[in-house]
Amino acid sequence: MPRGKFVGHKGRNRHFTNPEELEEQRRQEEIKFHMRKCKGDDANSSDESGEEPKSPYLSASETDSESDSESESKAEGKAKGVENLIQVENPNRVQKKTKKLSELNKTIALKKPELSRREREQLEKQRAYANYQKLHAAGKTDEARADLARLAIIKQQREEAAKKREVEKKQKELAQQKKTELTQKALGKKSYDV
Repeated sequence: MPRGKFVGHKGRNRHFTNPEELEEQRRQEEIKFHMRKCKGDDANSSDESGEEPKSPYLSASETDSESDSESESKAEGKAKGVENLIQVENPNRVQKKTKKLSELNKTIALKKPELSRREREQLEKQRAYANYQKLHAAGKTDEARADLARLAIIKQQREEAAKKREVEKKQKELAQQKKTELTQKALGKKSYDV
């Protein structure tokens, strides 16, 4: 064993468990195992009867007190700190209220989804634009009236231009006809009108 500067402390303070403690731990594990086994076997029958399986190691008075404490703890829920020791009325404390699913669905259906400012403005723009288009199509806006007046002027101008072209066309035809007649006369041919 080396002596000097580097001394190993590896086995100096060893602690061994007493055999009595080991035996007690083994018994506790055995009891837990039997309780689990009993719960597993009686689980089917307890589901049908509505009772919880009882441990064969507890006396009748202990099982009664245990079931009473379990029912109290289930009713109250888990208390935090000294909550169950001191009764305090705190006006700021908000107690959780359980709601039914049908009530939640009704409240959700009644609530309109809240929109952000940008979304509201965008919806308003779309509605205004749709309303404007509807009025414009009906001819009730200033712009629509101006467009209709402009269209009427253009229509009138086109009709006048069409009449003018028709007159010019007739004049060209008459001029052509006169020209052909003159050439025919000059050549000495007679024209036969039908």
